[in-house]
Amino acid sequence: MYAVLSASRLMKAAEVREVCAELRNNPTLLMALELAAKETLYQRLKEKAASETLTAS
Repeated sequence: MYAVLSASRLMKAAEVREVCAELRNNPTLLMALELAAKETLYQRLKEKAASETLTAS
């Protein structure tokens, strides 16, 4: 299983390795983070679809 790690702040290489090791050793945590990210993405897509309107050219 491959995972993509996205950081909201700059991290040192050692910190990235620690986070990756923790996720690799705890698949439940990885699944929880993935579900949270998907939920956020779907909410953004719903909001964008709701805000789009047709305009005459």
